[in-house]
This record gives sequence, C-alpha cells and structure tokens, in this order.
Amino acid sequence: MNDEPGRRRPWREAAEQALYGPDGFFVRERPADHFRTSVHASPLFASAVAALLSRVDEALGRPGELTLVDVGAGRGELLVHVLRTVAGPDGDPGLAARLRLCAVERAPRPDGLDDRIRWTAGLPQPATVTGLVLANEWLDNVPADVVETDSSGTFRLVLVGPDGTERLGPQVTGADAQWLEEWWPTAGEPGLRAEIGRPRDQAWAQAVRSLRRGLAVAVDYAHHRTARPPFGTLAAYRDGREVRPVPDGSCDLTAHVALDACAAAGARATAQPSGEPLLRSQRDVLRALGLTGRRPPLALATSDPAGYLRALGTAGEAAELIDPAGLGAFGWLLQPVGTDAVPLGS
Repeated sequence: MNDEPGRRRPWREAAEQALYGPDGFFVRERPADHFRTSVHASPLFASAVAALLSRVDEALGRPGELTLVDVGAGRGELLVHVLRTVAGPDGDPGLAARLRLCAVERAPRPDGLDDRIRWTAGLPQPATVTGLVLANEWLDNVPADVVETDSSGTFRLVLVGPDGTERLGPQVTGADAQWLEEWWPTAGEPGLRAEIGRPRDQAWAQAVRSLRRGLAVAVDYAHHRTARPPFGTLAAYRDGREVRPVPDGSCDLTAHVALDACAAAGARATAQPSGEPLLRSQRDVLRALGLTGRRPPLALATSDPAGYLRALGTAGEAAELIDPAGLGAFGWLLQPVGTDAVPLGS
C-alpha cells in the first residue's frame, strides 16, 4: 500500500484504503482464501436463501420479474449456488424464468461467471428492485471509526499509522457523539473502546432504499445496545488466522455490527408502509427455512448405506450453519419494504 510514512489517520479512512483502494485487500485477494463464511461452509446456505427468495416471491404476488441482489458478493459464489438451486431439477421453473441476479462488489468480475449474473460496483438506484436484497457479512467490512475513552472518560478518535500503531486524537463531537450516546452508551471509564456505526447505518439505509417492494436482509457478526463489548471488536484475518489489525492491505479488517442501530436507520429510510424489522439469530432463521441438522434414522444405514452417508453429511453441514456457538450465532436483520410481514412462516 502506498501511504505517507508514519502518518496516522482515523481507522475509517485507513481501512477504506486498505480494503478497497487500488491495492486493497478485497480488490486483490479472494476472500474465501482467508476466511470461511456460511456461503463457503455449505451450499445448504444458498438453498436456504433460495427458500427465502421463494417466500418473498409468493408474498409479493409472484411479480413479472424478481431480483436477488447480493451485496458484498465476493466472487459470486452465493448467486451461483442459488441459481443452481432454483434452476435445478428440484427448483421452480417459473421463478427461474423470472429471476434476475445482481452481484454488488468492488472487486473485478471473476472470469467465467455465469452471464445471467449482473456485476456492479455500487448498490442499485433507489426504488428499482422488487425482490430480495441480501448483505451477507458486508456491513462488518464497511469501515467505521474506532474511539477510546481517555483518562477522564471522554471518547476520543483513535488514529492509526500504516504499521498499526495507535494514539488518541481529538474528542468525538457532533453526530458521532450523538450516535455513541444513543447506541453505545458507556459508564465513562478510561480505556473503553467502541466503533461508531453511523457509516454502517448509512450503508444499510441505502440498501433498503434500493427496494421498491421486497425484503432487505443483513447477516453479520452483531451485538445489541444492551450488551455492547466494552473494548470494541476491531479484528483482522489472513490465511484463516486472526492477526494484528494493520491497515496496509495485507489483511481483512472487520468489526461487529450494531444491527439494532442499522434496523432503526433502515426504518427511517423506508418512506412507504412496511412491516416491522426483525432481529433474529441465524439459527432461528435457518431452522424456520427448513434446516434442522437432524441426523437421518439409523435404519437407513442398513436399507440404503450410500443414502445414509449422504444424509449424514447434509445433517453435519446444516448443524454447522445453525450451531449456536458458531455460525448459528450470527445476527439476521430482516427488513420488509412495501409489504407487511417477513415471510418466515410460523
């Protein structure tokens, strides 16, 4: 990364360059080589998204065209799997014929990607999408400023150098201070840290505004106002391992998301009558969409050994996706636009 030697700047600015600049991590690297999301864990995740998409389609009255937008699409893996599911032998031919797929990603379009998937660097224009907008592990990579309380308990901006060294900068004021007061209150003790979630709120509001009718879904590492981590959540990953956060383009930089604040911002962004947003765990949502992780009956091992092994493998993959101590603990924000309810069923 090209940078002025020794220069310290706010984490939001440094991370933006390190992740999305000309030599940024997400522009240069393949995310699946460095960390494992639900998409990479099992194609069952895409099957669940396809099931949710079908329910959205039904809730909207099966419109002439239904769009699935994958925000932060990586290399398009989720959309490829969803397309295979919907267009496959057990899929819905009617939905497949009406389905439009759009990947939103700043990295270049991968070679060989299915021509039916549109690739764009930015979110769709406001009120242009009828269908499902899905942001899986996107908001945690929307850079946010990191702040820390000084000896008097006052929040100050954390400034970081190209080598990851930090020092405290100016006091947090204005809209950022208001956001902290509303969404990340502290006891005023020295040494506490937080991430200012306003950029995530704004990004999510833009995603919600892209819908004319449908459902916006954010899936991410999350925390709630009643239980914010006292020392923040800034972290970095490379080659499957957690490493020291350094904004030099060599690693993923991430921080958990205040999804409750995003939900409020999304609700404000919706001008038309809409249902209430829901905050649920991935475990609850995927179970509602049919993933149970239940092992096949042992008798199947005798009557159909190969089928038993396949079913056992599927059950293991589902169990990983809904594990409350792992991927199942992810937060889901489901925000309907122009429709009354979130189509999860009973």
